[in-house]
Amino acid sequence: MLTPSKIFKPNYTLAALAALALCCTVITAEAYAGAIRSNPDFLTSTLSPNDDSSTGFVPFGFSVNFFGNTRDGGYINNNGNLTMDNALSTFTPFNLVTTGNEILAPFFGDVDTRSAGSPVTYGQGEIGGQAAFGVNWLDVDYFSSNAAHDNFNSFQLVMIDRSDINAGDFDFEFNYDQIQWESGTASGGDANGRNGSCARAGWSNGSSNSFELEGSGVCGSFLDSGFPSVTPGPLSLFNHELDSLLAIDSNGLTTDGRYVFQVRNGSVLPPSIVPEPGSMALLGIGIVGLMGFHRRQRLKG
Repeated sequence: MLTPSKIFKPNYTLAALAALALCCTVITAEAYAGAIRSNPDFLTSTLSPNDDSSTGFVPFGFSVNFFGNTRDGGYINNNGNLTMDNALSTFTPFNLVTTGNEILAPFFGDVDTRSAGSPVTYGQGEIGGQAAFGVNWLDVDYFSSNAAHDNFNSFQLVMIDRSDINAGDFDFEFNYDQIQWESGTASGGDANGRNGSCARAGWSNGSSNSFELEGSGVCGSFLDSGFPSVTPGPLSLFNHELDSLLAIDSNGLTTDGRYVFQVRNGSVLPPSIVPEPGSMALLGIGIVGLMGFHRRQRLKG
């Protein structure tokens, strides 16, 4: 549930905040599809075509320590996120600073898989010799889904057990292939899935720590085409990466479209402050400012 009146104070140090200004690099788009992990084990279960539904409790296959709470599973929500405490049916994205849910949200927007696109899939697997859990939103449509749509989104959440470092440690990745819409019509979007209350990407422990990728809630920012130009925008998700060198199987190579977060001793580590070799430009990834938020919610017909 939302708790708009509560103010969250991220516990990052000044050094960590400096890191957030130097963490995201512009890279070429030729290899962006490589960010989506094609592990077939992540396709073993399917959330039936729906609008705003969730799975029941789904085990990860390993336990994680997320800000002091031990979790061994969670709820996959159709609208581009996973929550560890309760299912979430909300379709209009809200500022993740305001949520009372433990949430990992690669693309929080109004996904609708009833009439076009593909349903959400998930499953337990392995990456780099470690147990992993993956959720695929591949070629998903937006509300109100219909056969006339041909602009779909493809993104993925992957959680990787790192108990080889310490009990409860894990990594999670937001992986992107294409982002061609940013909102549903019930969230103020137009027929092409643009404008209105636009998508957000980030995470929260539901009480004191939250993070959003820069561009969250800013229409046009995450799209492959950018806005208003037809070339990749400065914050387009497939055309950038965040600490992809820290992926368990990076082999020393960056992967455009991959955003890696490391959770150690229960806390998400701040992004690396060291720019990667060959960077052409640097973009900030910001902690969302402390602010009140008025939740917009529209009724669907």
